[in-house]
Formats: sequence, C-alpha cells, structure tokens
Amino acid sequence: MTKIVGSLALITGSSRGIGAATGIALARAGASVILLARTQSGLEHVASQISKEGRKAYYYPIDLSNSKSITSIAETIKTECGMPDIIVNNAGTGKWLFTEETPIGDAEEMMALPYFAAFNITRCFLPEMLARNSGHIVNITSAVAYRAIPGATAYNAACWAIRGFSESLRADLSGTGLRVTLMVSGISSTPGYFHYPGVEERTPRILNIVPLLTPEKVAQALVRGIQQDQKVVITPWLLKFMIGVNHLLPGFVEWLILKTGWKHARKGK
Repeated sequence: MTKIVGSLALITGSSRGIGAATGIALARAGASVILLARTQSGLEHVASQISKEGRKAYYYPIDLSNSKSITSIAETIKTECGMPDIIVNNAGTGKWLFTEETPIGDAEEMMALPYFAAFNITRCFLPEMLARNSGHIVNITSAVAYRAIPGATAYNAACWAIRGFSESLRADLSGTGLRVTLMVSGISSTPGYFHYPGVEERTPRILNIVPLLTPEKVAQALVRGIQQDQKVVITPWLLKFMIGVNHLLPGFVEWLILKTGWKHARKGK
C-alpha cells in the first residue's frame, strides 16, 4: 500500500475544483503538497487551506500546455521541494463540439491538457522515481474514456488518451515499485466544468441518472485509491455499474448513449 503520511504529492490543475480538493485531502492524510496551475490567486488560496491543516504547501503558477515550462518547473521543484512521491495529473480543459465545429487550435489545446501535460510531467520525474523504485502516479479522466458521446469529439479523444497512457505506463512499470491509478470521475459540481462550451446541453440524458459529485467526494475516493494501490477508481458507484454494463453489453450502451445524446442539426428537417 502507498504510504501518504510524510509523502510529497504533486497535483496539477490544483487552483480549484477536484485538483484543489485533492491537495487538501492529501494534506489531511499527511502529505506535503506541490500545487501547479495557471491561476496564482487560486493557488495561494489552496496553499493557505493546506497550511491550516499543518502541512507544507508549495505552489507554482504555470501553463501546463507548454512542454518547455514543464521541463523548467520540474527542475525547480527537484531543487526547492525534492522528489515527489505521488503525482496526480488532473489538469485539463474541454469543449464539447463536433469535429467540424472544433477549431484546430482548440483540438490541440484539448490534447495538450490533459494528455501531453500528464505525459510530460510524469516523464520529468520518472527517472528518479525508477532509481528510487517507489512512487505513485494518478491520472484523472472521464467516463467518456470508456464510451464516447456524440458532439464532443476532441474531448472524447483526450480522455481516451489519458486512459491509454495509464494502461501503457502500468505495463511499462510492471515489476517495479511504482504504481499507476486511473481515476474515473462522474460529473463534478466544479463551477468551471459547466463553463465548458456544450457540456450541459450535450450530456446524454441517460447520464443524468448518475449523481452529481462534489470535488471533495472525488478527492476522497482518489485518496483511498492511492492508499489501497487500486489500478482503477471509478466514482460514483452508479457510474462504475454503467461502465461494467458497457463492458458486458457494449452495443446496448452505445444505443442508449446515441439515442439520448446530442444530434447533428440536419438541414431541411
């Protein structure tokens, strides 16, 4: 089992929402925390909350879509904070649009956050983790990594990339002391999530039966997953059930998603 007490945890996208809640939850579990995100004011607020828990909080404003910035900040972290024991790749963005609606730059940004950010952050710290033969990497994605929904092409692809990265990384690290967890969350009540274009109206109606989660609930499930060395954590339970049904009856679930999902507007109809 991964030990959190006395560890050093790095969380990306941690100025608000699930990332912020995860930083606070890991601090309460006994970790010191490194916070990375774009918004300095948000980072400062989360760091102050962690300090109230009696734990050390470092924070660094950074654009995680910039690979050169990641390489630079990783060296700074190694010097100023030490090597992380836990990495939580949470940073992401999304616009729910059909392929032809999606500007090329937006598609590239959605692949940069979350996938390339997660890959580059992990790559920067992995050699030292391997030399030490310990560490735990958590990658956060959405349920669309198991079943794509209509009207959110680039977002679907980015979430599938995170799932693929997690499985590939776990295969690479087989036989080592490193662990990889894929965290699959239902829709969270994070305000920023509902500001993504298309999210509210394009969510398939069948998915509305899955309870809305608070960021704190997601963070609690994530911490338990780390402590128990779980390969995959899916929350809430109803989402886990639906993903299980998708595995057993993929055609049925695809029909439900397409039947209740967003449709192209057809001219002349």
